[in-house]
Amino acid sequence: MKYFPLLFIIVISQIGIAQSNDKTDLYKNYREDQFYASVTYNLLNSKPDGLAQSGFSTGFHIGFIRDMPINEDRDFAIGLGIGFSSNSYNQNLSIIEENEEIIFSILNEDEINVSKNKFSTYLVEVPLEIRWRTSTASDYNFWRIYTGFKLGYMVYNSTKLKSEAGDVQLSNIDSFNKFQYGLTLSAGYGTWNFHAYYGLNSIFNDDSKLNNETIDMNVIRLGLIFYIL
Repeated sequence: MKYFPLLFIIVISQIGIAQSNDKTDLYKNYREDQFYASVTYNLLNSKPDGLAQSGFSTGFHIGFIRDMPINEDRDFAIGLGIGFSSNSYNQNLSIIEENEEIIFSILNEDEINVSKNKFSTYLVEVPLEIRWRTSTASDYNFWRIYTGFKLGYMVYNSTKLKSEAGDVQLSNIDSFNKFQYGLTLSAGYGTWNFHAYYGLNSIFNDDSKLNNETIDMNVIRLGLIFYIL
């Protein structure tokens, strides 16, 4: 029994060393691997004359980003991920098909009653980010600024026009650019953060013309993004 206090001290010290090593390993391996979900208000930028948005154009975005720290404190990182994006745009651009050709025109709502007119896009996206944050291995409420680039591939598109003259619905037309890419920014504190996307190329391809001019119109998305570890 006289050796029991010494044995107790040895056991406690070994547990303390093991816990210290666990904390060291935890911090050493800490990263912000995150699932994300966001909702945005979608704006059409550089609109042709006469084209206007109406109603609320929304976007929903989900995905996963792999966090790869690049410094010892692990507060700077590169993030690379995969995601899915669904976007709708309510506006007054008529998109119809005549003789297997897509025709664009501006709806005159003084002449025709339109109850709904929108086009929608669905994309698989690859975000690439440079990340700065004040987080630690045990602190989940922190400041963050993530900025980067996002590449999207359009897997599906649709248009829907409902008016007193009739309904027109099209899907997977060739008028959209298959590849969409732009700059991103996410910033804030804690779970919810401001998110912005600025498209660098036109949503429509060069063959899409309105009044014999190419529809060179890009996308801006503003909203909130929610991160889940």
